[in-house]
Amino acid sequence: HVQLVESGGGSVQAGGSLRLSCAASGITRGSYCMGWIRQTPGKEREGVAAIYTGGVSTYYADSVKGRVTISQDNAKNTLYLQMNSLKPEDTGVYVCAADRRSPSYCRGGYLADFAYKGQGTQVTVS
Repeated sequence: HVQLVESGGGSVQAGGSLRLSCAASGITRGSYCMGWIRQTPGKEREGVAAIYTGGVSTYYADSVKGRVTISQDNAKNTLYLQMNSLKPEDTGVYVCAADRRSPSYCRGGYLADFAYKGQGTQVTVS
């Protein structure tokens, strides 16, 4: 049974930084894609970043490219999203997602359909 638990959200001023974490359990050996979805009321869900097992490939949405870095610590079964130079438009609930997908499907547009998702962590930028 796969469980994803996010943490690290909070309220920051524009220009600040946050590091989100996603603790994963129940993921068996094999290739996985993991990523972050941003949910904002009144806006479409956006897959902002994704990483394929072992960091073979990464994906960033244009809206965050150059400001965020996705990484994973396999020893800790934890996914991270380092966010710098935050903007008010980065405000939203950030949801961690995971699924067995090939690298071709480890991209933002597919994250919303991934089989496993966490509850999310709120990020507010003012």
